[in-house]
Amino acid sequence: MPTDILLIITITAVIQSLFGVGVLLFGTPLMLLAGYDFLNTLRILLPISIAINSLQILKHYQLVDRLFFRNVLIFAISFVVLFLFIISSSKININVLVGIFLILVALKNFSTHLEKLLVSMMKFEKTSLVIMGIVHGLTNLGGSLLTAIVHAKEYDKNQTRVTIAVCYATFAVFQLITLAMLGKNYQFSWSESSFFLQIGIMVFLLTEEIVYTQIDNKRYSKIFAVFLFASGILLLLK
Repeated sequence: MPTDILLIITITAVIQSLFGVGVLLFGTPLMLLAGYDFLNTLRILLPISIAINSLQILKHYQLVDRLFFRNVLIFAISFVVLFLFIISSSKININVLVGIFLILVALKNFSTHLEKLLVSMMKFEKTSLVIMGIVHGLTNLGGSLLTAIVHAKEYDKNQTRVTIAVCYATFAVFQLITLAMLGKNYQFSWSESSFFLQIGIMVFLLTEEIVYTQIDNKRYSKIFAVFLFASGILLLLK
């Protein structure tokens, strides 16, 4: 069993357990750097992401921002599917723009002027969701924009995580369906994928019990800001 994949899954599953995203956002570039191609990366990471998000949804489903989720379904999902289909011919690199946006959102708590600017930007939520769908279809990094948009809404930690989780899980489900329609041959068997999935679930259960439940709303907001800032820096470096 590849130890590099196990390490990537363990680290990114901890992050997703806390914030609702991470397995795809950080796992995708790490898997690519380790030498795995994009479609095989999706085959491994998507089921893990769906499983962790599903457990998060089951715990706090009543807190989901249903209006926001409806808008995601309407304005983002079709673009995720469309641009996943054309990814093989795409040469677009939007990491720099996404990275800068994440850093700005992370810093909004420290600047009144920046907070007002971002609130103004978020008035164009539907346009942001379309862009998010395109980004996710092309790069698997749409979770970065998703976390930024939801974080700007200033929910408590449970509503933040579950709203992100239900949107992110929906992305992943449609991506899996798209992969099935593509009919590609993959490097890893279903038994290997199942093993990786079990590791991801175990990491979530441990992180939920040991770490997440011990973080209050105020600390969670600050930690989330650090997470967004780190995400932006990594995207810029990549």
